[in-house]
Amino acid sequence: MTTSLSAVIAQPPSGRDRAVLIDSHDYAQSVFLQGKPVPWEEPMAYANFFGQAQGILKSDVALLSLDRFYAHRLETTSELRNAMSAKTRTGYALRTLLGDADTTASVIELATVFSKTQRVPVVLQLPSPMQWLIRTHSFSGAADATELYADNAENASMYVADWLRGFASLPLAAVILDDRTVAGGPETVSVPLGTYSPVANVTNHYGWALGLRRADRIELGGTTACSGSVIQPEFWFEVGQSLPAGDFLLGEIPPTAVPEDVLTIISTLN
Repeated sequence: MTTSLSAVIAQPPSGRDRAVLIDSHDYAQSVFLQGKPVPWEEPMAYANFFGQAQGILKSDVALLSLDRFYAHRLETTSELRNAMSAKTRTGYALRTLLGDADTTASVIELATVFSKTQRVPVVLQLPSPMQWLIRTHSFSGAADATELYADNAENASMYVADWLRGFASLPLAAVILDDRTVAGGPETVSVPLGTYSPVANVTNHYGWALGLRRADRIELGGTTACSGSVIQPEFWFEVGQSLPAGDFLLGEIPPTAVPEDVLTIISTLN
């Protein structure tokens, strides 16, 4: 399926008045897998897992969390961690991660199967180049990621742009760069979306929208003249709360949300 993010926002597949992009991964793992490991290494099993949640929550896009895939890969692959630690140069660990042939083949297979099995447009979510640089910086032997600055982020975006070309054949609606600081992670300089021009060049070439996910909003680049707001976590715990303004919404359902309440709340998203 090939549908632009602009088309999704203009006419949500769910029939809602505003498009709602639901990040349900952690919630679905808690509810549908009962906390068991996500089948990242089995693309069809992962697609089926995602489809269970999508059938109930009816997100207007299928959000594929490649940030979580790479976190899993790092946790389970010691050879990859060792390779990333071979040199201390800033950015070396990230470049090694994105250049790893086995990991790249696995993630492209996952995204390919995922895109073929979803009934709504597919959006890739990955860390922003700055956040990816921060999350891999410790492999260089440097404990202080606060020393990173905008020039480092721009360099990292070139690595991410090269890696993104591997998804060229997929019918993606958008790529969202998650710029939120991970829990317990260091605060660093805020980098605007325009810093990531190498990534924007790739997404523009393939006709994918590009967005930057912050704590309270989604910034879209290019010619997409609209903005998104983030539904805050507390929304999913009490029926009747108001929604933020914005041309579209993104909501991440907490894993501790009560399924019965979530179903009721989902039905009010019109």
